[in-house]
Amino acid sequence: MALDTFKDILSNQTGLVWGYRFTSDGLGSQIDTAMLPDTLSSSPETPADGFLWLHFNLSQATTEKWLRTNLNLPEEYFEAWNSGLRSTRIEQIDNGLIAVVNDVLHGFSFDPSEISTVWLWVTPTLVISGRRKSLKSIDRLRQAVNSGEKITTSFELLSHLLRDQADVLIGIVRETVSRVDKIEDDLLAERPNYKRANLGNLRRVLVRLQRLMAPEPAALFRLLQRPPHWIDELDLQDLRQSSEEFSAVLVDMASLQERIKLLQEEIAAMVNERNSRSLYTLTVFTVMALPINMIAGLFGMNVAGIPLADHAHGFWMVVSLVACVTGIAFWALTRQRRDRCSPPKYARPRIERYINWGSCSLSPW
Repeated sequence: MALDTFKDILSNQTGLVWGYRFTSDGLGSQIDTAMLPDTLSSSPETPADGFLWLHFNLSQATTEKWLRTNLNLPEEYFEAWNSGLRSTRIEQIDNGLIAVVNDVLHGFSFDPSEISTVWLWVTPTLVISGRRKSLKSIDRLRQAVNSGEKITTSFELLSHLLRDQADVLIGIVRETVSRVDKIEDDLLAERPNYKRANLGNLRRVLVRLQRLMAPEPAALFRLLQRPPHWIDELDLQDLRQSSEEFSAVLVDMASLQERIKLLQEEIAAMVNERNSRSLYTLTVFTVMALPINMIAGLFGMNVAGIPLADHAHGFWMVVSLVACVTGIAFWALTRQRRDRCSPPKYARPRIERYINWGSCSLSPW
């Protein structure tokens, strides 16, 4: 019990979430938190001896102080935490690499706040990763290590993380396609049970994912052209493959954004058409009721000399007059509509015919 308490205290001081020691055969064994000082003192000196992977929780206030005190990390790594540049990138600093990788939380529900970042420092014998929230791709990488998957170099660990990130992004794209397909089917079946705001939020999430999770081409190109000497050609080939997967996913995301935009425009057109029909119906009834209101107003004036006031059939004469005027107004409206919707008698530009025929669909009849 005392040992567990000591481990908890040490974990809270260091911010260590987990740690693994990889041997030359590529298998990783988990590091006991209580043995962390001894592990660091006996860390591998050459890539042939393996490497260490330490994962930290950066939300704890003591983590940065412990890292600065016990590990020889460059100042650029700490500056990356506080900088506003969160796009996915890999940069070479001296003999190591600083990688900024964006990922989504567990149970991602297409909320922009559920996207977070992991920062890595990669050398031939050491990998330091830190995050503020529990992320999906980094946990998938840990599960792969626990299942016995062989990772022989520290850069291969980074490439594996990028592949896991691409797989997570592919899953998000597939789920988005499923949602958009359902919305499109409902739209074609005229069962609009959605809101344009939902589509707008979905599109904003895709734009944010594309902006944050897409690797910066310039930084990746520099790394592939001038890699550190300790990265072999096979690891560079894995990085190129991961970059190609990202490119394919980003193309799918761009097409999805355009598709969502078209759906938003279609929904806006349907709403405008519905409003136009309602306005047209209201206009028709207003025009038809105008003669009644005018005649009723004239005959309702309490002044002398009102016509037909003493006539025996004055009421029915006024009713007949109102019916005739209303009928003439209705006939004028319907004739105007028939003239507008009738086929053109002479050749017109195609777009003009579409405008005239399209306006006929605004009537409720």
